[in-house]
Amino acid sequence: MSPLPRVNIDQPKYDQESYLGRAKHFFLLTNPLNVLASPAKLEEARQIVLKYRAGKDVPECKTIDDVWRAKYLYDSAFHPETGEKQIVIGRMAAQMPMNTIITGGMMTFYKSTAAVVFWQWFNQTFNAIVNFTNRSGTSPISQPQLITSYCLATSGALVTALSLNRAVKNMNPLLGRLVPLVAVGAANCINIPCMRMQELRNGVVLLDENNNEMGISKKAAMVGISAVILSRIAMAVPGMTLTPVLMNTLEKRGFLAKYPRSNAPIQVLFCGFVLIFATPLGCAFFKQRAGIKVDSLESEVRDSIKKKRPDLDTVWFNKGL
Repeated sequence: MSPLPRVNIDQPKYDQESYLGRAKHFFLLTNPLNVLASPAKLEEARQIVLKYRAGKDVPECKTIDDVWRAKYLYDSAFHPETGEKQIVIGRMAAQMPMNTIITGGMMTFYKSTAAVVFWQWFNQTFNAIVNFTNRSGTSPISQPQLITSYCLATSGALVTALSLNRAVKNMNPLLGRLVPLVAVGAANCINIPCMRMQELRNGVVLLDENNNEMGISKKAAMVGISAVILSRIAMAVPGMTLTPVLMNTLEKRGFLAKYPRSNAPIQVLFCGFVLIFATPLGCAFFKQRAGIKVDSLESEVRDSIKKKRPDLDTVWFNKGL
């Protein structure tokens, strides 16, 4: 058998300069079927990646496509910087199934105060796990910081949801159905920065084109976290806007009155269908390996990099997901 061609598998398979290339990349990375991979299958993928990186023979793979399949399975389950196996429900591949349940629940049971409290708590518990799992860098997060972030995000989402529910009580029913989206957006703005406070305090590692460490920047951390917040909100928008429009239409036509038990199943299934596309397309708004101009960094970081590499114009960092 002829040896496998050598490609840089630490770069995504598809061009990351175009939105379409990033979308293809994240469709593979966030594929919900990856969650079903057994520990043995994940370990096999990890060994294939390690052997191929080291230039060794990979008898398990007949073609380079087999290597790429192993690499994407590996990337879906292991942290890109630390290499540690991620918590299953914290992986981006778990976003679609988990958010299908959560979004469907929030959209269906948005009128009852008890239901709003439960689903916002459930959502922020899940978000805390996802944000911790997909953080950038190797900085550990202390237990008090985890608890503070969790409490702030949950209380922020609850206050927003309950206040808006009261405000729109006598308005168009469609507005009431959109309350969960606003609450989710507000909570993301609190939860993500809190869960990644270490990056904001200490900065993220900056790399050159050959992955050599060039410095640490707090500004890059801020840019990366802002991009993640926008991506997460973008993931939520399609399901949490199209679902209310669909349900409002069905309600006006008398479908829900005729088949009241269909309310929750329709919303959950429709949210799931939308999230299959919304998750990778939302992630694709920004590159995971983000670039930042050296001249736009903090003065001390910029000067340090200029001393090491006067010719270097851009540095890169992992913005997280």
